[in-house]
Amino acid sequence: MKHFYLKYSPSFCKILLIVLFLFVGLSASVFAQQKLRVVIAGLNHDHIHNVLQQFNKGEVNVVGIVEPNKQLHKKFGKLYHIPDSLFFDDLKNLLVLKKPDAVLGYNAVGEHLAIVQICAPLGITVMVEKPLAANLQQAKQIEALAIKHNIKVLTNYETTWYPSYHELYNTINKNSIGKIKKMIVHDGHQGPKEIGCSPEFLSWLTNPVLNGAGALNDFGCYGAVLMTWLMKGHKPIAVTAVTRNYKPDLYPKVDDDATIILEYPEATGLIEASWNWPFSIKDLEVFGETGYLHALDNVNINSRIGENKMDAKKAEPMTIPFNDPMVYLAAIINHKLQPSDDLSSLKFNMIVMEILDAAKRSAGSGKRIVL
Repeated sequence: MKHFYLKYSPSFCKILLIVLFLFVGLSASVFAQQKLRVVIAGLNHDHIHNVLQQFNKGEVNVVGIVEPNKQLHKKFGKLYHIPDSLFFDDLKNLLVLKKPDAVLGYNAVGEHLAIVQICAPLGITVMVEKPLAANLQQAKQIEALAIKHNIKVLTNYETTWYPSYHELYNTINKNSIGKIKKMIVHDGHQGPKEIGCSPEFLSWLTNPVLNGAGALNDFGCYGAVLMTWLMKGHKPIAVTAVTRNYKPDLYPKVDDDATIILEYPEATGLIEASWNWPFSIKDLEVFGETGYLHALDNVNINSRIGENKMDAKKAEPMTIPFNDPMVYLAAIINHKLQPSDDLSSLKFNMIVMEILDAAKRSAGSGKRIVL
């Protein structure tokens, strides 16, 4: 049998490689073919820097911003070269005029409901920064509006985009450590004042009405959503919580430390949320029947199987569209994803709000709250 080989010149090979790279790039960007047109509601949440940096890079198209504080207009306008023409006074008028794909909530948690009340009748998707609302009553109103007007209301967490957490989740789903028996989440930092949060952010973050609590809401929500995810959307049987105020001079109105225990039929979850850590921390530990996994941060994972088999590794990068909130949001709006059982979904975040509500009631009464 004769074998035939085709010979290609070096220049042809280079062209072929370029074409292949372009094809891969185009395939990878299928979820973000059209840049999102978004409206920003609020500038007094310090996480706003994330989306404005993307705006400056041309990754998202901000068609309007509503923020009552004119000083913040000047601050962010100068910092991110935002033209005055993008600032508006009235959210509803802006939405009717610009017809954006989505509204991003970067205001006080207690004001998320007001955004949804305006967006829902107009059929506009909303993504807010965590948690969904300041309290369960507000969350229920948000849910009712989302159902009535058939809109998506999503909640954005920094840890949703951590490759390490997703690799841990996928490892557990492969039954690599057996059934989950205990979950531990540490979240927090030295304190919002101590790390230099802006005065506008602090004004509502330390307000029991606008934030709903202190560290309990601010950082307890991370553990609540992660455990809801790991437990496949099942609610805990009961919640027990203790809150402390170690720094009353700095935070006189809200807790600055919260410990929350979640009871599941065959597992226990421990959420440790604090403004009193000696350093910033966001980690996740899971103990199974035969092994242990620890996501130390967004990329590093330690594991241990049995007594002696230990390993440390770095997680692989997340795949599109699960690598970035704006890419994910574009996939939702373009009907390429259905967020029914994921970290951003309204379904999971209603459970988060039930957990946080029970934690507040438990801390206030000293009793175990059965859901």
